[in-house]
Amino acid sequence: MTAPTAGLTYGQALRALAERGRFGVRLGLGRTRALLRELDHPERTVRGALVAGTNGKGSVLALADAALRAAGHRVGSTPKPHLVTYRERICVDGRPIGADDFARLVGRVLDVADRVARRHGEPTEFELLTAVVFARFAEVRPDVALVEVGLGGRLDATHAWDGGVAVVTNVDFDHMDRLGETIGKIAREKAAIIERGDLAVTGARGDGLAVIRRRARRIAVPLTEVGSPPLIGWDRDGIDVDLPGLGRTRVGLRGRHQAANVAIADALLDALEAAGIAAVPPAARRLGYATAVWPGRLELVRTRERDVLLDGAHNPSGAAALAVSLDDLRPFLAAGPITLVSASMADKDVDGVIAALLTADALADATIVCASLDLPRAMPAADLAEHWRAHGAGPTVVEPDAVTALERALVGDGPVLVAGSLYLVGVARGHLIDDPDLRDPDPAEDA
Repeated sequence: MTAPTAGLTYGQALRALAERGRFGVRLGLGRTRALLRELDHPERTVRGALVAGTNGKGSVLALADAALRAAGHRVGSTPKPHLVTYRERICVDGRPIGADDFARLVGRVLDVADRVARRHGEPTEFELLTAVVFARFAEVRPDVALVEVGLGGRLDATHAWDGGVAVVTNVDFDHMDRLGETIGKIAREKAAIIERGDLAVTGARGDGLAVIRRRARRIAVPLTEVGSPPLIGWDRDGIDVDLPGLGRTRVGLRGRHQAANVAIADALLDALEAAGIAAVPPAARRLGYATAVWPGRLELVRTRERDVLLDGAHNPSGAAALAVSLDDLRPFLAAGPITLVSASMADKDVDGVIAALLTADALADATIVCASLDLPRAMPAADLAEHWRAHGAGPTVVEPDAVTALERALVGDGPVLVAGSLYLVGVARGHLIDDPDLRDPDPAEDA
């Protein structure tokens, strides 16, 4: 029997979760359901929306969260992955959980993990985190929970919760080793979050939509299918769309792909109202969409008289969206050639991401600075540089340390783009922006 873990420091809690990383990703709901049962079912204290999809999940959550809060609702959300601090994965009203509360709840969940392990096997890091999320929501009782699926849907730990509204943003190729090698198979994994009694929303198209339709029809769930509304225009700080029911609507997130995401978010809010969970009037929707913030996703930071664009595009479809957005934004950015700081996990479709990014005219004369990350899955910077050179990229240099690579890019003229991995974006954002909410306790005090 493991000793009780009450009284953990924040650093100890992080190390305890990281230690669970040795169990890897093991899809399945048994361990998470057992954890929640041992915690007296905290997931039953809150309703809301579970959001799956290949891309756009975080944007949809950010837009819906901002609109709900503009309407006066208290919102619990689960952005992932985190960028600067692990605590970002559990937010209430846009603010991450405090270090002390996080450590206390991790200790509580770890104390029941032994009992679960004896029957179901050792819970993984993400399963423990999911239990911590709902334990926190049970304490603070938000009016609405917006929960982002981790991987797939059917067997993802978050699917141990059914909030009443199920959303599948879109379906594209990603995590094919676990979800399947076709759009149809991937869609089946994502569509499985739609449960009997839910209201469902999707922005999927083609084969993915057909699978989601069949799932909803089979269990008699009303399904709202959302298309991308007309894009009216864009500038340095966001886009304008013609949204059904609202007319011309300002969206504070950059990139024309956000037109589809705001339409999905708007339909999500409609579903929450139809389910009797929360109502958001038009004025609050407009205010929320205009002021929404989604860190590290086409986020523009002005620092040292330089424009720095942060985007975590890590799969080909995300990189393609970034390429289009980069060309759209280029007239509104500072003059001079772009310097791109790039890093990647080795298990990603690196060539697909690079090929998609290089469709951007704005990168035609770019210098590529290849970095690596202090993570087991990270691709070495020299290997990444070879991939860029194989695609005919411009001047390509190797600087293994991510912070040093960023500093190198900040020397000279022209905008800087940091892209290819959300982990890289997190390192860059933590280096450039001092946000008091994201400051963790000093590790020296945790020894």
